[in-house]
Amino acid sequence: MTMQRIDIHPTHTYNQFKLRCGKPFPFGATLVPGGVNFSIFSSYATACTLVLFEKHAKAPLVEIPFPDEFRIGNVYCMTVFDLDYESLEYGYRMDGPNNFQEGQWFDSSKILMDPYAKNIGGRDVWGVHPDWNDIYHHRARIAFDDFDWEDDRPLEIPPEDQIIYEMHVRSFTQDPSSGVKEKYRGTFAGIREKIPYLKALGVNAIELMPIYEFDEFENSRPNPETGELLLNYWGYSTVGFFAPKAGYAATGKFGMQVDEFKALVKELHKNGIEVILDVVFNHTAEGNEHGPTISFRGIDNKTYYMLTPEGYYFNFSGTGNTLNCNNPIVRGMVLDCLRYWAAEYHIDGFRFDLAAILGRDPSGAPLANPPLLESLAFDPILAKCKLIAEAWDAGGLYQVGSFPAYGRWAEWNGKYRDSLRKFLKGDGNVGDVAQRLQGSPDLYAPTGRAPATSINFITCHDGFTLMDLVSYNHKHNEANGENNNDGSNDNDSWNCGWEGSTDDPGINRLRQRQIKNALALLMVSQGVPMLLMGDEMGRTKLGNNNTYCHDNALNWLDWTLVERQASLLQFCQHLIAFRQAHPVLRNPAHFQNRDYVGSGYPDISWHGTKAWYVDWSSAHILAFMLCGKHAKQGQVTDDYLYIGMNLHWQAHGFELPQLPSGMQWHVFANTGVEPPADSCHPGQETVLEDQASILLGERSVVILVGR
Repeated sequence: MTMQRIDIHPTHTYNQFKLRCGKPFPFGATLVPGGVNFSIFSSYATACTLVLFEKHAKAPLVEIPFPDEFRIGNVYCMTVFDLDYESLEYGYRMDGPNNFQEGQWFDSSKILMDPYAKNIGGRDVWGVHPDWNDIYHHRARIAFDDFDWEDDRPLEIPPEDQIIYEMHVRSFTQDPSSGVKEKYRGTFAGIREKIPYLKALGVNAIELMPIYEFDEFENSRPNPETGELLLNYWGYSTVGFFAPKAGYAATGKFGMQVDEFKALVKELHKNGIEVILDVVFNHTAEGNEHGPTISFRGIDNKTYYMLTPEGYYFNFSGTGNTLNCNNPIVRGMVLDCLRYWAAEYHIDGFRFDLAAILGRDPSGAPLANPPLLESLAFDPILAKCKLIAEAWDAGGLYQVGSFPAYGRWAEWNGKYRDSLRKFLKGDGNVGDVAQRLQGSPDLYAPTGRAPATSINFITCHDGFTLMDLVSYNHKHNEANGENNNDGSNDNDSWNCGWEGSTDDPGINRLRQRQIKNALALLMVSQGVPMLLMGDEMGRTKLGNNNTYCHDNALNWLDWTLVERQASLLQFCQHLIAFRQAHPVLRNPAHFQNRDYVGSGYPDISWHGTKAWYVDWSSAHILAFMLCGKHAKQGQVTDDYLYIGMNLHWQAHGFELPQLPSGMQWHVFANTGVEPPADSCHPGQETVLEDQASILLGERSVVILVGR
């Protein structure tokens, strides 16, 4: 006798559509035997209607009210049978109170996108102008879990061994100079074509600026000077948290963005490169009281957003609204979302934009024990994922060194950036710099957090590129159309004597040296180095430190720099290979400033122009030596390394610490000499002629290997 499932039989009909009470979990649209299960939560709605469209249709195919008996608690759930789900789009209408002061925004005239939509249409091709008369702009679709991952899995590279490359999907290959086929430029497929470049560079993780579905036309406007259309280019304004951006997929017009992104992740993993997503849970694309109603606002405004007692949006994000992340419902959505990306997309880690907001209570006050951050830290599915916080927000909460970590969270170390920038331009404090170079133990050791807690960076998407950091004293954001009022004024930059580009060979040599100094210090620091896309080849944004709105050459990577800045690129490749070759640079625990393996040397020792002596009042001169026998806490043996830093405007002789008997100092890198003699392949270092001292040219860094 054949047993038949009872849940494949409809119990209701509506306009010839066969229905049955659905399952409340999981939220979203899920394929079930014979149909699709639709489930959506709302605390305050009094009625809900499912709106179905044929793909791209202007008018709905049908609108099906949820019968009262299909609501379980605050969840509307319904199975609709016999749907052509491959050509289906769906949304909801919600009815309920509409009272601004009470925070209720229900309006049944609007069609709302499912917050759990796994695939979103409506902006299928980047930059194609929307039909503003469309009654439903961002259209939820059903994603299919039929991708063949073969034996792929997240790489689980130890955090201290990571070298992160921060990049923007479109900017990476959109410029014709990328050499990528036109149909793949600016897409996930385009990145696949450039994997050999990433391999040759040596990075083992890419951090992608937001790839969740966003609307590039949000706040779009003409540049008042040029008429060029300015867009929401960077994408820090999420429409849907569960869906990859269709406009970033060469196959987006076919609705295949899910498979295209999965194929990219799989190929990167094959090449030993992890994928970290920059995720934006602090706000949404619905903006402030004047923004559009897309999803959350019309479904359950009071639950999803932080509201003032008068009903206005709190704006700790600086973008109009603040997601109410420590509400249990919203917390559950964030957790579901990250689990989904980890499980379905094999994502290796997440970087949380303005993460300090995630630790605020519904009224905005910082929580001592934020439940969302704790939940993420201890979640079993996310257990091996890297969790990285941008540990501040636009409301003034700054938590670098004090972000609630639960033994799991790493931090973008803004203090590393600030200290290194000051040091490079000659305004440093060597005591502070010494802390940053050894993984900021002053910030992390007291609470038992490892050096890899510190994501070290000197530049990132926010602010100057490395070339601009040494070419401009001031921001030049006029092209943004905001009268140069946007972007940070606190850049700690130095133009080396001339504002902007110049033909002066002396200034250009100094800029090259300063870039190399920055890269050298980044790659010899304990912690996790993060390189901004293009810094390895001298990319400039012409002094604009806030290019969030430009879909043009200001953001597109100019690949002709690979040849024009070949010596700089080679220097950077050598440095990354050097870091990978020397485990003493990648310690999992903080230095103890003593000899605990019997080598006769402490794990780290500090020096100046005289060996074993540092003038801690200096702003310019510092050196340190790492004992290779203490590498990885003495578990492996490495060479001895000596890093000398002269950021003074005059040359200085540095007395070298004596090595153990039989060893000699070799030169790996010296930014004070011209290429190609400025660095070499690791392992091909030449013996230093004078083993007792070395002359460091003005504003230069030397890296020696003792073996």
